[in-house]
Amino acid sequence: MPSLECRCGQRISYGQIPCPDEWLFISDTAFDQFSGQVDAEAVYGAMNSFLKCPNCRRLWVFWNGFSAPPEEYLPGQGVDGKTPPSRA
Repeated sequence: MPSLECRCGQRISYGQIPCPDEWLFISDTAFDQFSGQVDAEAVYGAMNSFLKCPNCRRLWVFWNGFSAPPEEYLPGQGVDGKTPPSRA
């Protein structure tokens, strides 16, 4: 099963379907290419994936699919200077 080791040491597995640590997203412009009834597989193919570490909340974004290394994003502080609570 494919996995990624987060900088915090947590191993994130992403082979499970559905995967609780994988999130899918699509840009607004890419989404606007679809209209009316659409094929779910076509929409899925236009999406990118990111993994969210369940331990430290880092995001690992796969901008170019799973064959390229992901880009790491760290959670920041909220507008009040406090770290926001973890959300699913």
